[in-house]
Amino acid sequence: MSIHTYEELAALHAIAKIFAQPGDLRDQLEEVLNEMSSRLGMQRGMISLLDRDKQEAWLDIAHDVNLDGLEVTYKPGEGITGKVVETGRPMAVANLGQEAHFLDRTGARRHLNRAELSFLCVPIMYDGRVVGVLSADKVAREVENLDKELAMLSAAAELMAKAVHIRALEEENRRLRKIVGQNRAPSMDIIGHSKAMQEVFGLVAQVADSNTTVLITGETGTGKELVARAIHNNSPRKGGPLVQVNCAAIPDTLIESELFGHEKGAFTGALQTRRGRFEEANGGTIFLDEVGELSAAAQVKLLRVLQEKKFQPLGSSRVVHVNVRIIAATNRNLEQDILADRFRADLFYRLNVFPIYLPPLRERGSDVILLADHFLLKYNKEMGKNVKRISTAAIEAFLSHKWPGNVRELENCMERAVLMTKTDVVDCMHLPPSLQLRERELDRKDRSKLSSVVEAQERSLIIDALTETGGNQTKAAKLLGTTKRIVQYKISKMGIDPRHFRKKEKDSGH
Repeated sequence: MSIHTYEELAALHAIAKIFAQPGDLRDQLEEVLNEMSSRLGMQRGMISLLDRDKQEAWLDIAHDVNLDGLEVTYKPGEGITGKVVETGRPMAVANLGQEAHFLDRTGARRHLNRAELSFLCVPIMYDGRVVGVLSADKVAREVENLDKELAMLSAAAELMAKAVHIRALEEENRRLRKIVGQNRAPSMDIIGHSKAMQEVFGLVAQVADSNTTVLITGETGTGKELVARAIHNNSPRKGGPLVQVNCAAIPDTLIESELFGHEKGAFTGALQTRRGRFEEANGGTIFLDEVGELSAAAQVKLLRVLQEKKFQPLGSSRVVHVNVRIIAATNRNLEQDILADRFRADLFYRLNVFPIYLPPLRERGSDVILLADHFLLKYNKEMGKNVKRISTAAIEAFLSHKWPGNVRELENCMERAVLMTKTDVVDCMHLPPSLQLRERELDRKDRSKLSSVVEAQERSLIIDALTETGGNQTKAAKLLGTTKRIVQYKISKMGIDPRHFRKKEKDSGH
């Protein structure tokens, strides 16, 4: 355990004070590098962030280094920074002039005598994971003990760990937004970069071109209607109508006439002949939302339409032939409904030709920040306001909330926040009580417990592993470097259903 000098303690106090103030993360991290330079003589300080997918580090903030137009990245093991990323251990070089691994990618030391410089590099760890790298130069003659210098730099890295973790999430989203803006088909109105959502986009692209019947499952508020619209808009039927029917909103007695039409006088109140929704959708797509709510009689008729592509309106002898693509959606577990005799098995198998599972928001990692940004811009425009950002505390509240109402709940939450804020920032006080309560609970809980921000990341990692292994928990545990028992415990604690990931195994014929 190294003992810090008075100057070092004063520097650490100054750094801690910077993070205690509200403010922009980037500015705060730049201030920290400034303090390290002026108080400790650590020049050309640099903070690199870790891209979790590619595992490469990219240089984010530098002090006394001109980064204009430079996009500096380090792959694992590449240069000293890459080695620190790979091993998670600090490294120091007493004399840069004799170090072959030193890359000087920024060119900041091109005109300096490297033999006079020492280089120090430490990992920035958050919850046992490398989230970034902190490095600095020091004049060699001022360095008495490299280990002591590294201990000091590591102490600074500890203080900035949480800020760097959130900064990395924000930056990752910003970079992904840029990439997605370039690559996404214009008719996709769905936002998300999590692996689970990328899989959904892949399935939409795969099925859109065909006439295959699609069944979209997922909790309420996950955006099933948007997926149905994306399938229609990317299909050869996009010139035809997209007719939406909310099966839960129509009374049992009227559902048949709603779907298949009726003749005048077919029942009390049928004052004129009416075309049904299936007839209206001819040549296009019909979207049957909440299909699990259909009555038994309507299920039989729907099954017949799926089989024969024709039906008879109520009270009519005329047979209507239709050319319609069917997309159905439900937030119910239809397999359980079959066992309870609430839903016909033969209809389920007709609808479930191409299933698409939409993950709940709590399983989509940092997509929540991306979506919050999107809604911020949307409601700025609608309300004529100029709210520029979401505070770090509010972002943490978003990441730790379980979002039972999913994207719809997040949208309502952002609409309210943009309306309530008097400044250009959305803060915790502008969030609904359910999110603020979560904040207070977190404060009351023992701080040694895993923070819920980490839980969001953990959930994201487990879901990625299950996706990759087709729901095989043993393989997922191996991938995560842990035991099957721990994975099973986490899965049940987080309410993740591994069955949703099994389709891959079926597809590949295992």
